[in-house]
This record gives sequence, structure tokens and C-alpha cells, in this order.
Amino acid sequence: MEETIKVPGQHKIHFRTLVLSDLHLGTKDAQARELLDVLRGIRCDKLILNGDIIDLWSLQRKNHWSPAHTAVVRRIMKMAEKDGTKVVYLRGNHDDFIRRLIPLVLDRIELAEEHIHVAQDGRKYLAVVGDISYQILLDLNRFYNKWRAWRGKEYFSLSQAIKAKVKSAVSFISSFEEHLQTLAARRGCEGVMCGHIHKAEDRMIGNVRYINSGDWVESLTAVVEEDDGTIRVVERPELLRRIAERRAACEAAKNASPAPAGEASATIAFVA
Repeated sequence: MEETIKVPGQHKIHFRTLVLSDLHLGTKDAQARELLDVLRGIRCDKLILNGDIIDLWSLQRKNHWSPAHTAVVRRIMKMAEKDGTKVVYLRGNHDDFIRRLIPLVLDRIELAEEHIHVAQDGRKYLAVVGDISYQILLDLNRFYNKWRAWRGKEYFSLSQAIKAKVKSAVSFISSFEEHLQTLAARRGCEGVMCGHIHKAEDRMIGNVRYINSGDWVESLTAVVEEDDGTIRVVERPELLRRIAERRAACEAAKNASPAPAGEASATIAFVA
């Protein structure tokens, strides 16, 4: 007789904390399928959704919500329900509709304006959202890359290049970062975790560590806190590689452990 042993989440990579921002679900720019591929291969103790997750501004103009966007929301809910993940949803300017609800805690889901994350080493990080208008650059970027695809060229982030070159944009980003540095210091935090300007980064600003998780429109980046307490910015290709390696290792372990002769065999069933 064959026995089935369920191993919850063993085929997924694990983080103490995962920080995502600027998903912009409900817009045509949202990379929902790309994000879903990652979320399905991750377990984490805490998930910080650092603003602009659902883009109400765009939904009010034109609805680009797709089944993939629904699947992302369902996966996040499943992480809270099945994996025991604490989900912290911070209000952004594009998902300002939750303003009237916060602060609010529903089981493992918390809605808030800001959140202080205590890392494994005891250092405190202020997770908070800033404010910037970005839609014009996104529209320009989308049309430019349609032209590049027609010419057989690879994707190029025009908006990232513009932000790096245009003096006013550079000045705004600098002011944004300095403002967050001051805010973190006032909250008694050694670092700040933010998103919003679609520019992933990890550096020191004075005595405050500034970590920006980027976005899931262009850069497809996140901030993770590893099991050993290391906090860093990661890109989608690295996450997919680690997920594939973990799944392969679990499959190899399953195949390398046959039941002894005369004993019931066991089938390992991985639980999503």
C-alpha cells in the first residue's frame, strides 16, 4: 500500500521578510504573470506590500484588470491563510482608497500608513511610501518598447534612463531620499524601506540605510531578508533560479529515497 506524505511548502524558497512595491495591478503595465511565477515559489514569515499595489487611479480611467491580476491577489491571500505569512499592506498614492480603513488588522493582514520592521539583528527599518507622479513616463516607455519589439530589439527601460539623465527628476529623487532619511531618524530607525520611485537601490544616506524595492512594472525587483538576516535587493531572474534549484533538489531527494523492500512505499506530495 502506498502512503502519501504531505510536505507543506518544502519545494519553496524561504525568506524571513519579502518587500514588494508598485505592482500597479489594474494597469496594462503591471507584470502580474511575472510576479505570480515568483510568488508561487516563495514562503516568507512577513510580506510587506509597500504601496501602489492596486492602481485605483488607472482603474477609474480604464479597467485593465486581468485574471493574472486576480491570481496575484489570491496568492497573497493564500500566503496569509495557508503559509501563516503576516501581510502588511501600506497605502500608496495610487491605492489611496484604503486611507479610510487604516489602521486596521484582519487576522494576519494589516493595513497601515507605515510600518517599523525589526530585522533579525535587532535593527529597525521604517517601511513607508513617498509620493510622485509617474504615469507619463510609463506610457512613453510602453510605446517606445512596442516600437523596439517591432524592430526586433530587446526591452529597454526608457523611463529609467530619462530619470537618470533629467536634472529635475534626479533632483526630485534626491529630495525624496533625503526626506525619508530624516523621517527614519525621527522614528528611531537605522534604515528605511520604500518603493514608489521605481528605482531599486541599497545604499547609505548619512547614518541611515536606504533600501528601495523598485517595482513590478519595469525593474521587477524586491527586497528580501534572508534566513540569516541579510537584507538586500534581488531581481526576478535570481529568484526564479533559486526557486528552480529548490524544486530540483526536492525532486532529487524524493527520487533518491525509495522505500525498503517489503515496506509500504511513500509518495511525497508538495503542497502549494
